[in-house]
Amino acid sequence: MYPDAAPALEFRSPYELLVAVILSAQCTDERVNKVTKPLFARCNTPEAMLALSQEELERYIFSCGFYHNKAKHILSASRDIVEKFGGEVPSTLEELRTLAGVGRKTANVVYAVAFHGDAIAVDTHVFRVANRLGLARGRTPEQVERGLCAAIPRELWSEAHHWLIFHGRRVCHSQRPACGECPLAPLCGYASGDGNK
Repeated sequence: MYPDAAPALEFRSPYELLVAVILSAQCTDERVNKVTKPLFARCNTPEAMLALSQEELERYIFSCGFYHNKAKHILSASRDIVEKFGGEVPSTLEELRTLAGVGRKTANVVYAVAFHGDAIAVDTHVFRVANRLGLARGRTPEQVERGLCAAIPRELWSEAHHWLIFHGRRVCHSQRPACGECPLAPLCGYASGDGNK
C-alpha cells in the first residue's frame, strides 16, 4: 500500500534529524520542516546550537508547541553530544538513549533512519494502528513496541514503522477512520467491531 513510505522530516545529518524528531512531538512534520529551515541555516551542529540561549532557541521553535521543554531537550542532548561523544551523534541505540532529553521513540527513529538500524519507533499513529489492527496490543508505547518487534521480521522493522505511520495519516485516522476504504479492514478487529477503539 505504501511503497513510497519514508520520513517526512527534512534533514541532512543525524544531528538535524535528532533535533527535528524532538520538535515533532505533538506537532506535524510539515510545521517542523518550516521551523527547522531557518534554524538549521544558523545552527546545524550541536556546538552551534549551544551558542544559542534557551530563549533564542525558543523563538525559533515557538510554533512547534511545548517550545520551552523542547528547547531544554535540544540543548541538553546537544551538550551530551559535545561532552560525551566528541560532537558526533552516537550511532548505537544504547548510546542514543543515554542522551539527556532524548526518549525511547526519538532514539529509535534516529537509530533506524540515520544509522539504518533495526528499530520500531512507536508514535501516536503507530500506537493506534498497531492496536486497532491487532498487530500488537498494549497500553504503553513500550508494550506495543515489544509486540510489533515480535510480530514483524527484524529486517522490516524500520519500514514497518513508516508503513504504520502512513496508514494512520491516510486511512486509520484517530477520530474517523476510513474503514470502508481500508484494504486491511477484513483483517482488522477494529473494523469488525472486535478491536480496540
